[in-house]
Amino acid sequence: MCNACGNPAVPGHWTEAGAATPGDRLRARFHRARVLDAILRPYGLTAHDGGVVPGIQVGTMAGASSIVQNLSEVWAEAERLNGTPIDPLDPRYLNDD
Repeated sequence: MCNACGNPAVPGHWTEAGAATPGDRLRARFHRARVLDAILRPYGLTAHDGGVVPGIQVGTMAGASSIVQNLSEVWAEAERLNGTPIDPLDPRYLNDD
């Protein structure tokens, strides 16, 4: 954990359950960002978590971006940036193949 800013913060959001150590929380954040990026790419959006600042960066391919604090806020911001609804439960993302 960073002594200056406290990043990564202690777990507080349900998506951080099971990540007991700062290293676990960073690995979970990076994994979550990769999954979010794969889901948002077909919509022309990106998701990134560099592990340096708290939050997830959601952006467009044109360069507009925002930092949101948790997974719940990702969907609202992605829809705002995209201008259309985004369904994270779309069957194409739930297929294990």
